[in-house]
Amino acid sequence: MTTQVPASASVEGGRRSGTSGTGEPAFPLAALLALATAVFITSLTETLPAGVLPAMSSSLGVSESAMGQSVTIYAVGTFLTAIPLAAATATWPRKRLLLTSMVVFVVANTVTALSPDYTLTLVARFVAGVAAGLAWATLSGYARRMVAVPLQGKAMAIAMAGIPVALSLGVPAGTFVGRVLGWGAAFLAMSVLAVLVIVWILATVPDYPGQQERRSPILRALSVPGVSPVLFVTLVFVLAHTILYAYVATFLADLGMGRSTDLVLLVFGVASLVSIWFVGAQVHRRLRVMMVACTLLVAVAAAALATLSHVTALVYVAAALWGLGWGGVPTLLQTAVGDAGGDQADAAQVMLVTLWNVAMAGGGVVGGVLLDLLGPSSLPWSILLLMAPVLIVVLAARGHGFPATRRT
Repeated sequence: MTTQVPASASVEGGRRSGTSGTGEPAFPLAALLALATAVFITSLTETLPAGVLPAMSSSLGVSESAMGQSVTIYAVGTFLTAIPLAAATATWPRKRLLLTSMVVFVVANTVTALSPDYTLTLVARFVAGVAAGLAWATLSGYARRMVAVPLQGKAMAIAMAGIPVALSLGVPAGTFVGRVLGWGAAFLAMSVLAVLVIVWILATVPDYPGQQERRSPILRALSVPGVSPVLFVTLVFVLAHTILYAYVATFLADLGMGRSTDLVLLVFGVASLVSIWFVGAQVHRRLRVMMVACTLLVAVAAAALATLSHVTALVYVAAALWGLGWGGVPTLLQTAVGDAGGDQADAAQVMLVTLWNVAMAGGGVVGGVLLDLLGPSSLPWSILLLMAPVLIVVLAARGHGFPATRRT
């Protein structure tokens, strides 16, 4: 969720990736899948505690709301470092930057897996968040540089597919592994995967130079019409999602469905995959319509969880609606802020990453407070409340941000 690059760089990147038999630039699927796996690692490392929260809290001797701050501290590490790291590493070769972040993930997840102490666990989670800030300083722009302009949306959708795959397969699998082998085994598996993706990146991902010139101040992007509405929607939408997702295991346990957490998350994640596939195919033509649809789907899911969660079958239906609404949101918001940003797209993308992680951190804190004060049943109500301003801003940003007609 970071930078956009000039069209010329994208065409050049497409040519470097090789050519097909017709002389056209070959589509770099293997390299894009390596980036998607790197995205998967950053996303799953962030959200894995949601599936094993009760086990982690019991093992480390803290409350579940305190353990939920392991999601918060990860996001804090990312949002505190995304902008300064993007500036400090702007001239680094892109491949070196990506590989460095993956090495840090290996170390941080291994320490998390083996840690017997809550404080040490939080330190490791913070370092993992810093690694995510380092990764997001290059991932989105990297995908766009590999292909010609008409294929940039497709390339970014493939790279960003790591997010819903982490939710659809990673978290349920991690939850299952945590229940069978212990939560530490799930984090160790993440370290092994990071080692494998390092090898994959070395073998398939092309290198690109960093920036050669000084960029304008990042906050200047706020003055560009359309950027602020997209950033507002990012902040509030992700906050709403995280409030429940960070504590979904606790919420389900309160319903007597604690042993079904992995299945509920699987339903949510499969629906997310369907969403990102559809959004990736349609984002070029129907960004505004799909953003409205995603907002309404999440709102309906929250209403169902708030009022009908006593019916087990409807919990699964709500999880599917939630996934359909959430899965395509990263692609939609990145595309929207890139379009709105224009010449300031680089800065706008970095701000989006920062606010995304501010929202993740805020969701962990707010969800923990709601859990302690009002109980698990309050979590879906908070989502429903927050979706109202999101919908209002999306509908209002018809001219810029979420336009009825996209510029081509």
